[in-house]
Amino acid sequence: MIEYRYQYEFIGGIIVQSEPFSACTSILIGKNATVDGSVIIGRNEDSRPAWPKNFVVHPAVTHDDSQVFTSQDNAFSMPLPTQAAKYTATPEWTTKYGLFEEDGINEYGVAMSATESTYANVRVLAADPLVKDGIGEEAMITVTLPYIKSAREGVKRLGTIVATYGTDESNGILFADQNEAWYFETGSGHYWVAQRIPDDSYAVIANQMAIQEIDFADPDNFMWHPGIQKFVSNYALNPVRQGFNFRKIFGTANQMDTYYNLPRVWYGQKMFNPEISQAVNSYDLPFLRQATNLLSVDDAKTFLSSHYQGTAYDPIGSGSPEDRKRFRPVSLATTQESHVLQLRQFAQPELAGIHWLAMGVAAQSVYVPFYAGILSTPAAYQTSDKVSYQPDSAYWVYKQAGVMVDSHYHEFGGLLSDVQKDLNQQFGQAVIEADHVGQDLDGVELAAYLTKVSTAQAELGLKRYRDLTADLITKATGLSPLRYKQDLNL
Repeated sequence: MIEYRYQYEFIGGIIVQSEPFSACTSILIGKNATVDGSVIIGRNEDSRPAWPKNFVVHPAVTHDDSQVFTSQDNAFSMPLPTQAAKYTATPEWTTKYGLFEEDGINEYGVAMSATESTYANVRVLAADPLVKDGIGEEAMITVTLPYIKSAREGVKRLGTIVATYGTDESNGILFADQNEAWYFETGSGHYWVAQRIPDDSYAVIANQMAIQEIDFADPDNFMWHPGIQKFVSNYALNPVRQGFNFRKIFGTANQMDTYYNLPRVWYGQKMFNPEISQAVNSYDLPFLRQATNLLSVDDAKTFLSSHYQGTAYDPIGSGSPEDRKRFRPVSLATTQESHVLQLRQFAQPELAGIHWLAMGVAAQSVYVPFYAGILSTPAAYQTSDKVSYQPDSAYWVYKQAGVMVDSHYHEFGGLLSDVQKDLNQQFGQAVIEADHVGQDLDGVELAAYLTKVSTAQAELGLKRYRDLTADLITKATGLSPLRYKQDLNL
């Protein structure tokens, strides 16, 4: 798929769209940084305003013969193991441009999200160009998630693939299991690094290479292409006098970072560390921070749904017209889906993992809880097969409500917020009850129960949003600019 990725220039005090560039925003949280010991990763998948997604469960498969994956996006090809684990995924509405499965949790309790698009500088690309038929975002989930049993194993598998076949783009990839969260970055055609998120820390990333100092004496917390030090030395790529700062060696520091990327990181760190004062577009924003308070899955959702609330930069706030358009928000109209993958401390991986999924724009949608152990997804999450509006598609149910609110945000925003708040409470109650019941189940019985619970919550979300849309349409009939106040005496 050729994504619509736009670069923005700062012209006359406002952001102006110029040429294709990228969009996603990510968050990772270690287990000791959360209120319940969960490891959490999440990301907004951004592409274009109307580009539907589906949500599916791939069953475990054992093949008699060796398999070969060939991408429909760029002809990348590689052999696959004969055994593939069950996993959830959010593929595109069409396979014409490739799969783009993007995010999921497998049967071993491993979560993966791919990718956070980033950009390498011309120095490293001159020495190690991107590979036209190398692995890209389109294939990463498909050739990695079904074949790993831990987050660390996921980093090793993907790293080997990138080193062997090359990659056609620079990206950040998120991995998690019950014990660890890892962030993986490709820096050029073949070179990569990965860092384990400390258990007491979090990271927010926004389309810029994020990992900083690499400690090559600490393989428990860092992994890397075995030849990366020699590569950097041979081509004199390190601009820093001491150390190995991956961001500074491989990344960029330009105008797009200043107005498109850095403000989103600033806002996430402002949310979780309000006591720290930082410039909105500082190049020194750290990759890792320890939050002031313990974080919850709701904090991850709130960040991914954010648009600079409480600041002059909120596009729907009260700032000046220039400030409201100054920086690219986290949640925006081109989001296809937003996900938070939560790995809790339960013995059964089917129960421990929750794939929280918000179809469409996160700020206007709601995160529905799907347990990792589900056997299937509702029909509405599998029916998108064209780019135009389909009333039976979950993507379009949530998208339609957002479009209605967009037309009259100040009149309708409160109605949307009320539905979101009510659903979030009901989803939370359903998860508490399902956790209690599920701990006494296992095997087929547990899978059937978790499928039933998840389907019920998905259907509840769709019903409430359809009802909301009906209410918004009814109320909108009185807001036409063609209204005229008639004199009752006539």
